[in-house]
This record gives sequence, structure tokens and C-alpha cells, in this order.
Amino acid sequence: MSSIAEEKKSLPVTVEKAIPVSYDLGNLAVFDSNSLDRNDLDSSNAQREKHIKDVTRENVQLMINQILSLPIKSTTESAGGTSGQSASMTLVQLPDPISELPREKPLPKPKAPTKWEQFAAKKGIQPKERSGKMVYDEDAGQWVPKWGYKGANKKLDSQWLVEVDDQPKKAGDELIDPRTLSRAERKKVIKKNELQQKRNLKGAK
Repeated sequence: MSSIAEEKKSLPVTVEKAIPVSYDLGNLAVFDSNSLDRNDLDSSNAQREKHIKDVTRENVQLMINQILSLPIKSTTESAGGTSGQSASMTLVQLPDPISELPREKPLPKPKAPTKWEQFAAKKGIQPKERSGKMVYDEDAGQWVPKWGYKGANKKLDSQWLVEVDDQPKKAGDELIDPRTLSRAERKKVIKKNELQQKRNLKGAK
């Protein structure tokens, strides 16, 4: 084992090639256009595997040399957990890829238009511009999501004092806590949207 370790330590970090290799560091690729001896790659050659490993090792060494010449920056990020320790990481920013690689999966098929999209196209209705998912909360002095976890639509739930309308929307609402009514209305809207989505999917099929 010691002789193998010594042999690996003695390998040079500089590699000379008759024809310089080309790189695509964005894809961590090396392209070696040097010719290979047919006899070295023949299956009857006992040194075949060693030769393949040597060529591979040389090209990997060339790629590592190129990567280490790129700009390097260090950053410290919290490792999390109860210890509160932080970990220092060294990062290398790779350039944009050069080679165009084929997709792993085929392009997704276009979705069938929903009933609303068909109606809008027929009537020439343009889609509304989306205003984003965040809204500024003046009381908290920060941006918060409109919906979901800690969303602005749940602001009423956490208030200890709630203003009650003089005229309730429905008979009996005056006996219901406005916070509870707000949650019930949200759930009602969610169920309505889910039902409409199922209808759209069924109509598309």
C-alpha cells in the first residue's frame, strides 16, 4: 500500500500535450484531440487499463489546473444546529458553459387551455398584469407575502382588537368572531378554487 501511495504522490501537476486540449469549464469538460495508439487500446494489451487511466488522469489534472486559475472567494455561513458554529467555504465561480448539451427529458407538452382561457381568447380579454406576491406591511415596516404562511390575508387572525361592521353581511354573522369568520371565508375560497381547478382539468381532458 505504501508503494502505491508514494507513486501517486510523485505524479506531476504539470502535463504536456502535443496538441493543447480545449476546455468547457462551465460543464467541467476537457476535450483532448491528441491521437491514441490503437495498440494501447487493444483488448489483448495487458497495459490497456493503465494507459486509459493515465490519459484520464492527465486530462483531469489539466482541468483542475484551469479551475484553480479562476477567481476564488471564501465565505462563512452558519452550519445550523444547536452548536451555533459556522463553516468557512471556498468557492470557485465557473464561467458559462460553451457546449450545448441535449435535454435529459423531452420538452413538456403544451397544456390544454382552460375554459376561462378559451372564453378570454374568444372575447379578446387580455390577462391582468400580476402585481407580485409581496405587499408592504406599514405596521411591521417590512414586505410580507400576500397569502400563505404569515400572509397579509391572515393579519386579522392575530389582532387582539377587531372592528365589527354595523351591518353584518349575513344574518347571524354578528354572533361570530370576525377572526373565525375570516378563516372560514379563506377556507371557502380555497375549496372553491380547488373545485374549479378540477372542473378545468376535466374539461381539458
